[in-house]
Amino acid sequence: MTLTALAWASVALAAVPAVMFVVNLFFYRPSGAEIAAQADGISVLIPARNEEGNIAAAVASVLRNEYQPFEVVAADDHSEDRTAEIVTEMALRDRRVRLIETPELPDGWCGKSHACAVAAEHAKYLIMLFLDADVRLAPTALRRIVAFMESSGADLASGVPEERTGSLSEACVIPLIHFMLLGFLPMSAMRRSRHPAFSAGCGQLMVARREAYRKAGGHAAVKTSLHDGLTLPRVFRRAGFRTDLFDATALAQCRMYNGPREVWHGLLKNAIEGMAAPTRILPFTLLLLGGQAGPFVLLPAALLTNHAGPAIALGGIGVALAYLPRLLGIWRFRHSAAGALLHPVGVCVFVAAQWVALIRWIMGRPASWKGRQYGPGDIRSAAKESEGPNT
Repeated sequence: MTLTALAWASVALAAVPAVMFVVNLFFYRPSGAEIAAQADGISVLIPARNEEGNIAAAVASVLRNEYQPFEVVAADDHSEDRTAEIVTEMALRDRRVRLIETPELPDGWCGKSHACAVAAEHAKYLIMLFLDADVRLAPTALRRIVAFMESSGADLASGVPEERTGSLSEACVIPLIHFMLLGFLPMSAMRRSRHPAFSAGCGQLMVARREAYRKAGGHAAVKTSLHDGLTLPRVFRRAGFRTDLFDATALAQCRMYNGPREVWHGLLKNAIEGMAAPTRILPFTLLLLGGQAGPFVLLPAALLTNHAGPAIALGGIGVALAYLPRLLGIWRFRHSAAGALLHPVGVCVFVAAQWVALIRWIMGRPASWKGRQYGPGDIRSAAKESEGPNT
C-alpha cells in the first residue's frame, strides 16, 4: 500500500470520531435548569473503602446543596483507615448523614458493586445518586440532576464530571473518557433506542429511579463488574428501561488518579469489560492507532520522503482531525492543553493498556483494586457479561 493510500485510510479513521464528537456536543447537554420542581427527595449513596483522604470533602460538598430534601448514605466497605470514624463524626453534626457498615464481601462480588447494593437498600428517597468518594458536587448539582431526570424521563442517567488532572500522565489519558464517549457513541440513536448496544455511562456519578433499579436487578445484576458505569446501563436497557447521559462538567469535579502508577492500574482494572474485550480490541485498535496516531507518523514520513502533495495534505488533514476533539475538549470540558497536545501519546498508552489487560485476562491473572484481588473466574464472568448476547 502506498503512502498516499495509507494517508487516505488514516484520514477516514480520524474523521469518524471527529465528526461524531462534534455532532454529539449538541446532544450531550448540561443536566438541566437550576430551577426544578421539588421531587420526593434524593438519596446520595457513597461507597467508601479506605477513603479517609476523600470522604469528608465528598460529603461536605453534598451538604452544601440547596436542594431539599436529601440524605447522604456512606457505605463503609471494611475500610482499614479512618473512613468510618470521619463519617460518624459528620453524622453527629448533621442528621442528613448516615453511616452504614457493609457485611462481609460475598463470594463473586466486586467490592464497589456490593457497597452500592447495600447502600441502595437503605435509601429512603425515590431517586438515588451513586457518587464516588473522589467526586465533589457543586451547590446546584442535586437540583439540576433532579431536573434532568424529570425532563428526560430516564430511569438511569450519568454524567462525566470535570476531570481534574495533576500530572502529565493524567492529562494525556483521563480526557480520553470524553473522547471515547462522544467519539464513538451516537447519542441521538441512544436516546431513540433502548437497545443494550447503546449502553454507556460514568461510574463516578450515576442517578437512578429506585423502582427501576430494583426491577432491573440493580448492582446485584453486575456483581462481578469492576466497570458499573458500562454494565449497569446495559442491565437497565435489557430490562426495558431508558438510560441517558448528561454533561456534568459544571456540576461536579473529580480527580480519578494521582500520578502515572494509579493511571496505569486504573486503566487495567476494568479494561476487559470495555475496549479490551476479545471481540472489540482489534477493531478499536485499528480505529485508534490508525486514526489518532497514524497521521502523526504519516505526515513527517511524507515530508521526509518528498512525496507528492496529496500525501502531505492528507497527513495534515489527519492530524487536524485527530486534534479536533481534544481542542474542543479544552473549551467544553476544561481539559489540559498539554494533555491535548500529547493526544497521540495518550492514545498509544491507552491502547497498550488494553492489550496488557487482555493478555493478563488470558493468562488468568487477577485484577486488583482498593487492596482486594478479584480472581480469574470473576474477571471472566464480568467480561462475558459485558459482551452479552444483546450487545
